Amino acid sequence: MLFNSLEFILFFPIVATVYFLIPHKFRWAFLLAASYFFYMCWNPSYALLLLTSTAVTYTVSIMMPKGKSRRAKKVLLTVGIAVNLAILFTFKYFEFFTSGLYYVLDRLNVQYSPIGYSLLLPVGISFYTFQALGYSIDVYRGDIEPQKHFGKYALFVSFFPQLVAGPIERSKNLLPQFEKIHRFDYSNAVNGLKLMLWGYYKKIVIADTVCVAVNTVFNNIKVFDGIAIIIATLLFSIQIFCDFSGYSDIARGCALVMGFKLMKNFEHPYFSHSLKEFWGSWHISLSTWFKDYLYIPLGGNRKGKIRRCINLLITFLVSGLWHGANITFVIWGAVHGLLQIIGGITKPLRDKVFNFKSGTLAYYLRNATGVAVTFITVCFAWIFFRADSFSDAVYAVSHLFDWGTLSFSYIFSELKLIFGTRAEFYRLVATVPLFIVLSIFDRYKSVNIVFSKLCSPVRAFIYVMFITYILLFARAEMQDFIYFQF
Repeated sequence: MLFNSLEFILFFPIVATVYFLIPHKFRWAFLLAASYFFYMCWNPSYALLLLTSTAVTYTVSIMMPKGKSRRAKKVLLTVGIAVNLAILFTFKYFEFFTSGLYYVLDRLNVQYSPIGYSLLLPVGISFYTFQALGYSIDVYRGDIEPQKHFGKYALFVSFFPQLVAGPIERSKNLLPQFEKIHRFDYSNAVNGLKLMLWGYYKKIVIADTVCVAVNTVFNNIKVFDGIAIIIATLLFSIQIFCDFSGYSDIARGCALVMGFKLMKNFEHPYFSHSLKEFWGSWHISLSTWFKDYLYIPLGGNRKGKIRRCINLLITFLVSGLWHGANITFVIWGAVHGLLQIIGGITKPLRDKVFNFKSGTLAYYLRNATGVAVTFITVCFAWIFFRADSFSDAVYAVSHLFDWGTLSFSYIFSELKLIFGTRAEFYRLVATVPLFIVLSIFDRYKSVNIVFSKLCSPVRAFIYVMFITYILLFARAEMQDFIYFQF
């Protein structure tokens, strides 16, 4: 069931209404049933995987306090992690691993016949697996007490607003909220619906508009040259942000209407001055998960500069692999990891050379340059993320500067190839520039705060126009959210 489907538009109001009407003691059971129904709308059989992951992490976590030694607790934790990662490996990485093994052995002239079967990737498996593993690790560390109520823990793993694409919630934040009595709150409802509306705008109006041009180029990359590839890459940077952050906004909005507060997953990432800052504001729930449960346990920055670089690179390689079973994702992670390492090594020198006084022209130029360089770097890495194959990514990178004869007619012909029809081009012109202006304005002065100061009739008029704008640009065939594949 897609957030941007008619089914969900009917499903959510019913769930929210019933949630507030029934007694508190039955709400967890109702939300659990609604969450499993929501997930089973994709494929009922995959609910068994969700239940298995839930049961395993619940069991080992309940048994941990009974362990007589830290070693016994570690064994239980290892079992829980191993079972969950085995499920994830089987459904997401097995074919990638066997194909890679076949490639290596073939180069060594060793005969090997890869096992020929393919499994459909369950929606959201990486998200709920990491959420469940984070809970187990928290219990092992003693950060939280294990949740003894299986149903409420199952709800924590499967809570429908953030089940299939996050944010990856922490047990300390979400579990206690299931114990609270949530009464209908007008402010929460209004703010939640505004978040959902903004999310739908980003997904339906912006992401689904630019995806046409992006798919045209990247699905036939070797037909195009540098100008088209650069335009498609820039548009993809908009698409993936609006698609994913749009989902996160809808998820947070749904939860807030019912009284639940999920963590913010994005904080103006494309205005970052460095890659480190970018990763502090992009997919925050995942980046902090890797920091707390992988980077720091590996040693973080506590064991010297060389070890820090190694830990950082490992973390980003795993992050790339988390996104998909393809070498392009691994390279994407490696690019970010290596550039962060270089950035960390050169930071003292850069701070010394570009140490300009705040408020001066040089200071603002340095900041603007930092934002521009970071954005260009992120866009370059997006090529590997979006490319259908390694060869496509290599072609795109190697042909970035094949611009031919730069002229108006040449650029116009390239745009015509990318967009296919004038209607698609006009659609983009009518949507994307407005979004960019709103994003820049919101970065420096919150649109929500400014909007809240307007009088009620003006706000109501803007709501109606905004909804009309979304409906006007909605496509008959709804597009999946990009991060559903992860």
